[in-house]
Amino acid sequence: MVSVEALKGLERRMQVAVPASRVQQQVDKRLLNVSRTARIKGFRPGKAPIHVVRKHYGAQVRDEVVGDLIRESFAEAVQQQQMVPVGGPRIESLPPGEEGELKYAATFEIYPKVDVGGLEGMTINRPEASVADSDVDAMLESLRSQRPEFLPVERPAADQDRLTVDFEGTLDGEPFEGGKAEGHQFQLGTGRMMKDFEEGLRGATTGETRSFDVGFPPDHPSTKLAGKTAQFKVTVKSVEEMKLPELDDAFCRAFGVEEGGVEALRAEVRENMERELGQAIRNRLKAQVMDRLLEANPLELPGTLVDQEIRGLQMEAMRRMGARNARQVPARQPFEQPARRRVALGLLLGEAVNKAGIRLDAGRVQARLEEIAAGFEDPAAARQQYAENEGAMRQLQMMVLEDQLVDYILEKAQVTAQPASFKDIMNFGADASSEQAG
Repeated sequence: MVSVEALKGLERRMQVAVPASRVQQQVDKRLLNVSRTARIKGFRPGKAPIHVVRKHYGAQVRDEVVGDLIRESFAEAVQQQQMVPVGGPRIESLPPGEEGELKYAATFEIYPKVDVGGLEGMTINRPEASVADSDVDAMLESLRSQRPEFLPVERPAADQDRLTVDFEGTLDGEPFEGGKAEGHQFQLGTGRMMKDFEEGLRGATTGETRSFDVGFPPDHPSTKLAGKTAQFKVTVKSVEEMKLPELDDAFCRAFGVEEGGVEALRAEVRENMERELGQAIRNRLKAQVMDRLLEANPLELPGTLVDQEIRGLQMEAMRRMGARNARQVPARQPFEQPARRRVALGLLLGEAVNKAGIRLDAGRVQARLEEIAAGFEDPAAARQQYAENEGAMRQLQMMVLEDQLVDYILEKAQVTAQPASFKDIMNFGADASSEQAG
């Protein structure tokens, strides 16, 4: 006997009664098996009467049978009720029924019913851009800036100069953590140090010592420093002028271009930029398709899946930060919306692929594998690693299926061209995040 009660959202409470006869049959069967090998004092192994075996092992066997029957009957009950549980249930034992039935309640979440709509007629904006000569020029300048040379100068420090300094900061006359360093290097005017710190050293010369105040912003990570003003004493050890390398054959060789010089480097850079631009445009189109899919198919999401996804994102963030201490787990709130999006798309995409009648294209899987492997030092070894890793191959196949779905939807969408530039799409030239003293 099974009864189901709907709780909050997708949570269900199902009561199940297992006939006492089924329980007893299982207990008797298992006791019979035990009796064949049981070692009980006063009897040869396997020769003790069944009533003696029952006395010695009955309680233990019954507990085992009850556990097994709960698992079996739960699986039967959810299949009978046409429900798909999310994760394992919380089991609550209930008093036996009037005829001695085994009774329990199972509380669990179920997957929502998904009926995907809106696969046709989406409104999509397609960014259209190309790589201009000026974009290649800017990229080459960026490459030059990655390999600067710094030469000592005997003049006041100016923006882009590299300073090597010793400093010591105090707050109300007392040193504070992170306020002292020797041989610290930074480029003036890049915003990588506190604004007041940089201003205090603009125009300084090698060997000069300066003292000045530095104000910390109210949102500074250190609560001891937030909103406070510290006093710094700084000695300039050296001032160096930045000199970028010449765009010549030697520079080209540093980037792996052995023949053809600057023109060959430009061609290779352009090819890479065009490939990255194409992927970025593809990603923008895919993001729009996913947004429209979510808008057209609002879902009630199982909290269990959302919680699992949030924990996964938190662990991923910890790995990126190199954090290992459990107390360093980032706050849950920033990950809630991304987690809900991932869960919703995970539920929708499989149904959308089925509804569209899409079958996995093995050729595209192989092409994507080749593309990934090409980024490794040993492509053949990378391909083999993927081929031998079932989880990695499954993930690769899902990526290809998603791409096939996006192509299917774009074929049936109302696509409007939207003029753009390489710089806009790639966010090229955006300032790097700054680091601050203290």
